[in-house]
Amino acid sequence: MEEIVKKFQSKFRKVREEMNKWNELQSCLISQFRNASHIVERLQVLQNSNNYGVLNCVSGTRDALLEKQFESFRNILVSMRKTLEEFHCIVLSLDKIHHDSRQLVKGSYSHLTMKQLQQQVGIKPTLIYCLDSLIFIHEIYNSEYLLKSSLISALSEMALNPRYENTNAIV
Repeated sequence: MEEIVKKFQSKFRKVREEMNKWNELQSCLISQFRNASHIVERLQVLQNSNNYGVLNCVSGTRDALLEKQFESFRNILVSMRKTLEEFHCIVLSLDKIHHDSRQLVKGSYSHLTMKQLQQQVGIKPTLIYCLDSLIFIHEIYNSEYLLKSSLISALSEMALNPRYENTNAIV
């Protein structure tokens, strides 16, 4: 029993490492989103021809500036998608840790009874609690990943169909 508990401690150390990576990626994604938001704000200003003053007499200035901003916006979205892929790798890793833990309990230690799975070793949590916690952690991070994915997909969709009059919808 003590051996299983040590293996679970190792699994939870891996989970903690993945959660730390998640936090670093979260900071990166927030920065990327902030940069994308600034571009959207600029797009709203650039759409108004009254903001160009004497540059209105230079043909194509407005469209060139808008196109450059959309290009920058698309580049940020590519970076956001790469960050999202890293989030997905963490979700897959958490799923694997949970799956491996279940296999550990089922396979190698199939002789364990439900009572033993619910037994507490010292101040350490029960094996059932550990398994439940691993699935809970995976579900939380997977749900957050799906939310981030849908938001970035919506932003990407708007960037792929650049209609200058629709930039208000991006914000």
